[in-house]
Amino acid sequence: MTGTTTGRTPAAARGPARRTAPRRTGIVPMSLRTVHFVLPGGVDDPAAPSGGNAYDRRLCRDLPGFGRQVVRHAVAGRWPRPGPAARAELTRRLGELPDGSVVLLDGLVACGVPETVVPEATRLRLAVLVHLPLGDETGLAPSVAAGLDAGERAVLRAVPAVIATSEWAVRRLVAHHGLAPERVHVAVPGADLAPLATGTDGVSHLLCVAAVTPRKGQHRLVEALAAARDLPWTCVCVGGLGQDPAYVARLRTLIERYGLADRLRLAGPRTGAGLDARYAAADLLVLTSYAETYGMAVTEALARGVPVLATDVGGLPEAVGRAPDGEVPGILVPSADPAAFAAALRHWFGEPAVRRRLKAAARGRRAALDGWATTAHRVAGVLQRLSDEPRRTA
Repeated sequence: MTGTTTGRTPAAARGPARRTAPRRTGIVPMSLRTVHFVLPGGVDDPAAPSGGNAYDRRLCRDLPGFGRQVVRHAVAGRWPRPGPAARAELTRRLGELPDGSVVLLDGLVACGVPETVVPEATRLRLAVLVHLPLGDETGLAPSVAAGLDAGERAVLRAVPAVIATSEWAVRRLVAHHGLAPERVHVAVPGADLAPLATGTDGVSHLLCVAAVTPRKGQHRLVEALAAARDLPWTCVCVGGLGQDPAYVARLRTLIERYGLADRLRLAGPRTGAGLDARYAAADLLVLTSYAETYGMAVTEALARGVPVLATDVGGLPEAVGRAPDGEVPGILVPSADPAAFAAALRHWFGEPAVRRRLKAAARGRRAALDGWATTAHRVAGVLQRLSDEPRRTA
């Protein structure tokens, strides 16, 4: 998942009304209302924003409105492959929880340590929130990827509930790990409507919002832009630079090699007003990811009426979606075709009618986006069912 979200927008700026989730009514016993939410230690780190972190923070904020008191347990460590101290800390935190406690675990923390999580699955009421299947990460050694994949399978088969952030991810987890479909639930990220982006000239300013890592594939964006250097584009890449310094260095070298340093900039992470300003100046969001469970940057752009050009992978088509009239508010290109992205850029620049259609579709999609209340409502429903079910004994 990509992107970060910002605060609420005044009602006058929100545009057409959207579907909203009903508030939960009725009394839930206090012993079952608390949910212990186990999070990665960097969930609040402004230097490393991510869609997963933003999603977790919004659940912490919004679940109380649906009958859940959230107790946060942020555990520091290099998840999903932590050191001994982080493993011991997670073991201690889970071990101190009373029997039958409802626990929601971020999959980044839970799925890499089955030896810690699986033994607790009969004592606690566990749900795992999967932002990205661990085996889908790019750039891992085959043995590491296989180990993470096996650990994830063991954890997800042991817990009574799994929450995924797209319908695509539900299908992927069920098929890949052999999970019972009724135990895997979807809670798509919400989007806060924001004022319509003013953009620049309506065509030339491109924005990429994603951590700079191999999975996000910014090197493919550089190569596509180099192939279209005759077009009058400028591009800003917003995203954390600390996850893979070697990849960042490779990217900077590539930008210099193609002579694009004056037109393509790695701006580093932005949140809040700084990120809002980047979206406001954008004419087109561009993403060249190899894998995405959903793609929150897509809906954040659409919430401002900004069309999307992205690779056709994972849950990205689901995030792009369709306007109420059936039009697609973006261009999706085959991930395996290196020339497709540059060709799509030429299509965007060269066809005013295409741009008008995509912008109209983006505004239509904007009006139909669900908010974060819908997300919290769905997660709260899963947690309530988990509370109501008899606790496993084996």
